[in-house]
Amino acid sequence: MSTGSNEGIASNAKRLLFAGFLAILAAGIGFGVRGGILSNWAADFGFTGAQLGAIGGAGFTGFCFGIIIGGVVVDKIGYGKLVFAAFLFHVLSAFITFAATKGQAQEVAYNFLYWGTFVFALANGTLEAVANPLVATLFPSNRTHYLNILHASWPAGLVIGGLIGWTLGENGVSWKIQLGLFLLPTVLYGLAFMGQSFPKSEAAAKGLKVGEMLKEVGILGSAVACYLLVLFFQDALKLDNAVAWGIGGALLVAVGVLTGFSIGSVLLFVLFCVHALVGAVELGTDGWIQNITGNILTPGQGKILFVFTSLLMFALRFSAHFIESKLKLSPIGLLVICASLAVVGLNLVSGITTFVSAMLALAVYALGKTFFWPTMLAVIGDRFPRTGAIAMSIMGGIGMMSAGLLGGPGLGYAKDRYTVEHLKSTHADVYEASKAAKPSGFLFLEPVTGLDGTKLAEAQAAKDKTPAQKALSESSIVGDRLTLKADSFIPAAMAVIYLLLLIYFKSIGGYRPLTISDQR
Repeated sequence: MSTGSNEGIASNAKRLLFAGFLAILAAGIGFGVRGGILSNWAADFGFTGAQLGAIGGAGFTGFCFGIIIGGVVVDKIGYGKLVFAAFLFHVLSAFITFAATKGQAQEVAYNFLYWGTFVFALANGTLEAVANPLVATLFPSNRTHYLNILHASWPAGLVIGGLIGWTLGENGVSWKIQLGLFLLPTVLYGLAFMGQSFPKSEAAAKGLKVGEMLKEVGILGSAVACYLLVLFFQDALKLDNAVAWGIGGALLVAVGVLTGFSIGSVLLFVLFCVHALVGAVELGTDGWIQNITGNILTPGQGKILFVFTSLLMFALRFSAHFIESKLKLSPIGLLVICASLAVVGLNLVSGITTFVSAMLALAVYALGKTFFWPTMLAVIGDRFPRTGAIAMSIMGGIGMMSAGLLGGPGLGYAKDRYTVEHLKSTHADVYEASKAAKPSGFLFLEPVTGLDGTKLAEAQAAKDKTPAQKALSESSIVGDRLTLKADSFIPAAMAVIYLLLLIYFKSIGGYRPLTISDQR
């Protein structure tokens, strides 16, 4: 077997990298299309911003179950079986989602869309439980570079999904046909993985048991994942608070028993926490950005800008190694710069008034967010080889769960709150005539009754707006701008944490990849 950083450690390394690329491409296409059809769902079913955020959030929470469960069992049952399971989940998700039909009761349509999105995400998470540790194992000498290439397929999928909305959506093609096109790359990744042999991670090759792999995750790292699971049980499954916390506590105790009640690595705990922020700001924002820019400018321009940003991310992810080497950056140094750019970018996007200014602002934001996810995975692979696929999968699950439970719904709640506050202060009578039937809350924040999605969509689409429709549209734009400003505080916190991590690594002699032997 070759050990060169470009060839990988197996003869079929590039084939497996390509198969993983196609798998994440399918996920990106589905996500990209869904971002463009939120307005269709609002118009067809009358959903509020918070309801749309919750449906979008299911596109992340389901991922968590797939990647965490898959990460725990992947070295035991093999990559091939997980790929087959993901394929079945992808097909099933289409049938569930397409069961939502205009004219149904809102609650019925909501459940079809929510659980169809959840199963789609379950498939995506199962695939990443395969792809992330597989690529990290295949290319141990250059993980940052190859994980960024693997995840270049995500923005590539967003580009294709955006183009689908731009062409088909703008011409009145059914949202079901648009969304169903993700099944094409689904078939392709199944064929690409078929008949391939897979290597084992360093931890699995040395025969480490699950409990040993979990020791560095320990109580601290597991507590982050368990807390997010508690939120899922409360919000998605509507379980009683005591029951949800009881299940979360039982899972934490189970990890304690498996690991001999190991506290775990403080560094890994910090990385898990900051990756929760990554999920909220990157994926949570991605789920809304097309809708927001399309509202501030025009829906068509919003779709074009989404495609532009995703194309830029796609190109940049092939440049991670070049940027690191030319600027002499460690992965942590790269993340400090990215978080800082994301803060600037989101604030610039909040103030856009023209298409050109939007392109420039989104370019800054794209440059900032591009390297977050794959570089964080590379840090886990570099610094915690004893955890095998498990820590990498748990961290991916935490990021997606955070995007689903905090990022997507949080931005939807913020959009509702800021829009309503502005409309109440300027046209209280219009608000009373246009508000939704039920209030929506977020975590411990005060519930807010947002606008009826159907009435807002009618106001936004009207060419000759009545004074009431104009007030609705203007308030919605104000809400979008203030939401992006609030969103920028997340990468600001990330920048501080990354800077502290950079100082920590300098204090211990610098950042370098470790092997299992180094950790003994």
